[in-house]
Amino acid sequence: MNTRNEIRYFLKKRKEVPINTILIGSNLLLFLLVELTGSSLDSYHILQWGGGYTPAILQGHEYYRLVSSMFLHFGIQHLGNNMLVLLFLGDCLERNIGKIKYLLIYFLGGIGANILSLCLEIKSGKYFISAGASGAVFAVIGALIYIVIANRGRIENFTTRQLVIMAGLSLYFGMTSIGVDNAAHFGGLISGFVLAFLVHRQ
Repeated sequence: MNTRNEIRYFLKKRKEVPINTILIGSNLLLFLLVELTGSSLDSYHILQWGGGYTPAILQGHEYYRLVSSMFLHFGIQHLGNNMLVLLFLGDCLERNIGKIKYLLIYFLGGIGANILSLCLEIKSGKYFISAGASGAVFAVIGALIYIVIANRGRIENFTTRQLVIMAGLSLYFGMTSIGVDNAAHFGGLISGFVLAFLVHRQ
């Protein structure tokens, strides 16, 4: 298969997963805009673009940050890691549960992850500017784990064991890295699993 045919095949496959394609495209577009107007590594610049920040959400009533922060990233590596996982796992989840349910899991799971992170920040009294699709990506992983279990341990090329190992390694790397919002990861994973349980048979 030559390069032109590979591109055509890739674009054809994207038509099967329009929601995930739009979500990935939106993340890429926002990253480009942030870079063109400043730096994605500048926390204050990320805050201006809608990054999560507990005092702004609670005292400033800027609740939109629970969603906008899901489409912002600190640097190209942060973006690339999330979008690569989303490309493979998000496509699989959307194909198997449909567009609307996938959209609900992505947004509600991501919001649930951000709310848990917000609550833990309030408890600790330490506030940080946060951004990233990680919470929503972990919601996708959590949902896919449930779907695989519901399908007797396998769906497409994924098994329950593979997904649990992937989730475990991702959580481990998050806990051993500096500046990672682990609460959002755990919150997303749990939210995604529960949401998939609620919507899968509907």
